Amino acid sequence: MQSKNFARSGFRLTGVLCLLLALTFHQVTANENPPSSPEASTKTLIVGVKLAPPFVMQNDGKYSGLAIDLWEEAARENGWAWEYRQFELDDLLDAVSQHKVDVGLGAITATAERERRMDFAHPIISSGLGVAVRESQRSGWMAVLQAFLSPAFLKIIGVLILLLLGVGFLAWLFERKANPEQFGGHHRRGIFAGFWWAMVTMTTVGYGDLAPRTVGGRVVGMVWMLAALLIVSFFTASITSALTVGQLSQRIKSVDDLGNSKIASLSATTSGDWLDQRNIQFTQATDLDAALVDLGKGRVDAVVYDAPLLRWKIRSRYRNSLRILPLVLERQDYAFALPNDSPLREPLDTSLLQAINSPEWHSRVADYLGDSE
Repeated sequence: MQSKNFARSGFRLTGVLCLLLALTFHQVTANENPPSSPEASTKTLIVGVKLAPPFVMQNDGKYSGLAIDLWEEAARENGWAWEYRQFELDDLLDAVSQHKVDVGLGAITATAERERRMDFAHPIISSGLGVAVRESQRSGWMAVLQAFLSPAFLKIIGVLILLLLGVGFLAWLFERKANPEQFGGHHRRGIFAGFWWAMVTMTTVGYGDLAPRTVGGRVVGMVWMLAALLIVSFFTASITSALTVGQLSQRIKSVDDLGNSKIASLSATTSGDWLDQRNIQFTQATDLDAALVDLGKGRVDAVVYDAPLLRWKIRSRYRNSLRILPLVLERQDYAFALPNDSPLREPLDTSLLQAINSPEWHSRVADYLGDSE
């Protein structure tokens, strides 16, 4: 009987020891293989980028920019490996929403429509849509002088002088023999007299010192009088435009003023959508550089686009010719795009907040964008 009890006790003790060993083995295994997380994962993250200086730039195959700096700092802090893949904006947003990339970088604004498709990390910059105008518009009289000395205006003056010479030459041909006291003499003197008569007739001064007498000369005079009415009207409009071009910066003070100006922007962008929603007509440029070139040449009065991108472009390429008005049309928050329920969001937000709240953050932004006006 005692031997049976001893055997039972031995079996119980053995069972307890086996249970303890199993629990110990499970604990050791759990410690050696913790749950997977972004920090400990060896997965290479796919980072989609859209070139949008100064947020994302490319030089000699390497990416740089404000968004790139922030991402690489956060990735190193969290021990993430990554590789870049370049997209156009719409393709990048689609890739993020379809979980084909782990994060999207660029000048991406967080909007309600995009929030329905994807998630966003903490905003890195809060800005808005800006309005760029020509630098010469600061001074009205400087704008007038620049307009009068512009190649286009000088070309018009040259064409007018040739036209006056042509009309004066015709008048001289008809009048040189029948009216030698007014149009005679050496041919240079006679042609100049015809030029003088054409100028006086066009401006309707009417000195009366020269007048055609022949039928042909008077027909030329009648035709020239009618044509001169149109020419003078054209010149009056050109001069008026030159006198008022410098007042654009004072004229655009609110959204309502944009409808009275010739605006350029990019279609299928936040700025283009914003203008469309308000029924403001605008010239569709192929890219931001093309829009700013048109602005510099006077083909448009202003360019509406993301203020940070306008500031960077003007600061780097158009510093002395263009500027941004102190007018923000609509607030925009620029952020990293993430797929819904992304495990990167919490650690990424922590790293971004540390960078944004650091003492040197303002100087970092100023290095890329310059100080806002």
